[in-house]
Amino acid sequence: MKTITITTEYIKLQDLLKFANLVETGGMAKECIQGGAVTVNGEICTMRGKKIRPGDTVLFEGEELTVAYAD
Repeated sequence: MKTITITTEYIKLQDLLKFANLVETGGMAKECIQGGAVTVNGEICTMRGKKIRPGDTVLFEGEELTVAYAD
């Protein structure tokens, strides 16, 4: 599991995929999310603007991500 550190209250799902270098562009993120290839907390999520907060788990192409606040 890879932990992504954020300094804001949340990060949008499409931005998380880009920030974690799992997709190259926002367009690719949109296609993957709307195509049902991403799960959030074990459930398929098709909302690219889904707010991901610390404690949430995102799975995409075998890569598991979690979010934490910066200290």
